[in-house]
Amino acid sequence: MSVTPLPGAKSAEQLRHLNRSVAAIRDELGVDPVSVEAIRDPAVYEIEREKIFRKTWLKVATSWELPANGDYKVKELPVADASVLIVRGKDGKIRAFHNVCTHRGNKVVPTSDFETFGRARAGVVSCRFHGWVFGTDGPLRSVPLEEHFGTLDKACLGLREIACDTWEGFVFINFAPEQTLREYLGDFADLFGGYPYAESTTAFRYSTVLECNWKVALYAFSEGYHVPTIHAGSLPGFRGIEHSDFKLIGPHASSAIYGAGMDAAASTAAFAGVLHGGEPHRPRPDLLPPGINPTRRADFQFELPNIFPNFLIHLASGCGYPGMSFFTHQFWPLDHGRTLWEGINYFRPAQNAAERIAQFHVNALHRNAWLEDTATMEDTFTGIRSGVIDTMQLMDQEFLIRHAARTLDQYLAA
Repeated sequence: MSVTPLPGAKSAEQLRHLNRSVAAIRDELGVDPVSVEAIRDPAVYEIEREKIFRKTWLKVATSWELPANGDYKVKELPVADASVLIVRGKDGKIRAFHNVCTHRGNKVVPTSDFETFGRARAGVVSCRFHGWVFGTDGPLRSVPLEEHFGTLDKACLGLREIACDTWEGFVFINFAPEQTLREYLGDFADLFGGYPYAESTTAFRYSTVLECNWKVALYAFSEGYHVPTIHAGSLPGFRGIEHSDFKLIGPHASSAIYGAGMDAAASTAAFAGVLHGGEPHRPRPDLLPPGINPTRRADFQFELPNIFPNFLIHLASGCGYPGMSFFTHQFWPLDHGRTLWEGINYFRPAQNAAERIAQFHVNALHRNAWLEDTATMEDTFTGIRSGVIDTMQLMDQEFLIRHAARTLDQYLAA
């Protein structure tokens, strides 16, 4: 697989130099306790809605969720008071619009959950309220009883477009962009570009609403310090991990996870062998971007990229993981004390029943670990709201939390 670099992209050697030591991270981020006030104070959440979720690039879909022209996804974003229609037009381009009819404000595509998928027939969507018809590229196509409107400038009444762009198949939107997606990602786009994300079209999706602030959920998935304790049930043979190759990339950050992994159960080892034995699923460290595990250590587990504000990727290449796979977490605020968590496992399509069953097994392991993770979050929020502590005491493996908290403060102060 060859990767064509974007104009201005950094070389592999320049990307390797993004990796930093613990000492360098301590020098830049400090070691002092971090305030929990941004988690506790409801007034901060209202500022976050305006200064972060209405102004940063937010991942809302993947291109492989919308494989054919006319395919659409509606994403409900209460944090921005928005219902977003992401659709692949007749020209093959993915666009995003407010899911709002310009007649009376009804949703063009009705929804009953946080996500809705469908396909537009003949390249149009129609509002069920009065039948106004819009093209998948946005313009208003037809209006029933149009002659009964005194004035109706159809050219100005198309769907209201939202800035939309893609990176490596991940679809992002921005309600008030001050920079392009490429500018927002910066070196992150180069560092994690080139991996065949879009080949992993088999997805296992989980979500739940948690009674906690969104940052509590984000932080819980942003460190490995908790693994020996919280995951003692799902990972009983855990033998330790090493956080290193720290990276700070503007508002984004990442770390590599190395280590001995765990002693897998016999069934897990058997199913991993099924996947590792197949060409599409075998470990492929050679496909990792050059800045990731640059020395190609055999004990590499996964990379943990964090795209600010609320999107995490776990990027693996094998070892204790099922070959070419990755998973993501995303944390959507519903209000100050409620969060929609979404976890998705991605695999390359299984070629036979054995591979499919093996993917089910691996996915179940992840699901069990995620249940252990999410079980902590509401208690954490209750404790912080009690006022008993004013700060978090953070260790080196929790640097992603420290960096995210600092980035949040910078956006709120802007």
